[in-house]
Amino acid sequence: MPRLERVIETAIYVDDLARAAAFYETVMELPLLASDSRFRAYDVGGQSVFLVFKRGATLEEVHLPGGSIPPHDGHGPLHLAFGIAVEELPAWERRLADNGIAIEARTDWPRGGKSIYFRDPDNHVLELATRGIWATY
Repeated sequence: MPRLERVIETAIYVDDLARAAAFYETVMELPLLASDSRFRAYDVGGQSVFLVFKRGATLEEVHLPGGSIPPHDGHGPLHLAFGIAVEELPAWERRLADNGIAIEARTDWPRGGKSIYFRDPDNHVLELATRGIWATY
């Protein structure tokens, strides 16, 4: 039976692409891979790509030299978890505080992991999680 290897892209949709780009590039320090007027693509730890699309900008099929991408879009706040090293959790808490970003919740997981939760400018729930939240992480 064929197997899935991993999630390689995750996408969110935002109302203000410039505002979201400033947040993800400045506060989260994600390296930019590609961009245009519709989206920003960011590298996450050399393991996956985080896509930030302007809401409504992907409602039509996109034609590329090698094929096409079907229409897609999303509404409402989503949840994303980014993995971090446990020793970097205090530095992340300071970075968020320094940028005026409130931590909404904290969790100590039964497997030993820790999570903090906060919002991006479009009200998406972001989680920073250390190893030990899942059997696979």
